Amino acid sequence: MTAIEIERTHSAYEALPPRPAPFPRFFRETALLVGRALRTIARVPSRLIDVTIQPLIFTLLFLYVFGSAIHVPGPYQNYLLPGLIGQSLAFGVIGAGTATATDFTSGVVDRFRSLPVTRLSVIAAQVIGQILEQILGLLIVAAVGIGLGWRPHLNVGSAFELIGLMLLGLFAFTWFGVLMGMVFKSSDAVQGVGFAVVFPLTFLAGAFVPIQGMKLIPRTIGDWDPLSSLVAAVRHVCQGTNSTGSWQLTHPVVSMIFWCVLITAICVPLALRRFRTTSAAK
Repeated sequence: MTAIEIERTHSAYEALPPRPAPFPRFFRETALLVGRALRTIARVPSRLIDVTIQPLIFTLLFLYVFGSAIHVPGPYQNYLLPGLIGQSLAFGVIGAGTATATDFTSGVVDRFRSLPVTRLSVIAAQVIGQILEQILGLLIVAAVGIGLGWRPHLNVGSAFELIGLMLLGLFAFTWFGVLMGMVFKSSDAVQGVGFAVVFPLTFLAGAFVPIQGMKLIPRTIGDWDPLSSLVAAVRHVCQGTNSTGSWQLTHPVVSMIFWCVLITAICVPLALRRFRTTSAAK
């Protein structure tokens, strides 16, 4: 290499823009990856089935098929819709897990690893993208419920409380789903395990029928089901009703916050460790 070529090489390196600081770089790359995830929805609209069509079917099915046979104080809509919102939060585990497993098996994550992007931004974008999709599902459930006669009793303070609880629940359950997706690495396995666990727990959580009317064994499970506190908290904030039974049902908001913090504290470190381990293996 001649002296002129060496000088041109040094000049080219000097002309490169300075590398952004770690935090601005992380936020910028995360925003870019979230935008990429949202743009893929238009190409694969079936991704939104679990947060659009499925909640609509559950709402119509339980309201018009089972609603006439279930007796609760007040309109059944005011009892059912908070339960469906809690169920939608819990089902976010399956959606996040399926999307994460698909990205891992389809090579999308491997492609991101080959790019000069922060590793943490890859998993952060996955979580944020799934939370945004789940918010869409919750808005659809609420809109359909209001159209069918649901009348939540919310003031400004309780509305902000509900939004805070929803965001906390979405954050916790989405991280749980992301961890499941990285552990099982198969969308079919995530869906199978997710439905086998989440589906019966939502039925035992008092989402559709009161827990107090159940037999001893399912009532005991329902009293201490983590999803019971979630459903009871949404019902307490939206309708002002108080549940009876176990301690977590009589203090639903505190119990929901406890469970969400516990799930987050367990799943976030495990998911990050799992992601770093798989990255190092590559």
